[in-house]
Amino acid sequence: FTQRWSSALKVAVDTSDIKNGLTIELDGEPYKVLNFSIMKQARGAAKTTIKFKNLKRGTTIENTYRSGEKFETAEVLRKPSQYSYNDEDGNYFFMDSESFEVVMVDSKIVEDQKKWIAEGMECDLIFFKGEVIEVRTPSPYVYEIVETEPNVKQDFKPAVLDCGATVNVPGFVEQGSKIKVDTEKGEYLERA
Repeated sequence: FTQRWSSALKVAVDTSDIKNGLTIELDGEPYKVLNFSIMKQARGAAKTTIKFKNLKRGTTIENTYRSGEKFETAEVLRKPSQYSYNDEDGNYFFMDSESFEVVMVDSKIVEDQKKWIAEGMECDLIFFKGEVIEVRTPSPYVYEIVETEPNVKQDFKPAVLDCGATVNVPGFVEQGSKIKVDTEKGEYLERA
């Protein structure tokens, strides 16, 4: 028996440890680092500007911190789960890959990833204090092209994937082809 879910414990990090995708806890709520920039000054310490997304509410904030300021990483739990279906209210249902328990996820939480979710896809559900705060789709992932123009001389053309998303693909890629897509950036990588 192997345990496939993983947990990130609370750890103190400072501004030099910040990286995109890191989940930290501010005022008791989980925030994900979307991007950051470091401004070095002629005199004095560098300042770090960080853009966060509140994973519970979906809002974004941008704050500036002095070099060396400390943060607490959020204690999150990652559980592999298989996408089952979504209902007429827009709720998404996933089956925990270990306990086979069905977990309902509100459409607001799935919002950023819903165009990449395909039937039967193994996703990671991210839990914070017992509640799902994020759905992570695998990246890269192989999709089938269900609609595109015939072979064209252009560099790129739009193609509709079997999950419903549209990506730009090279002109030589045909309908029915399987391609690898970076779901984080929404970009074609290669033929599968």
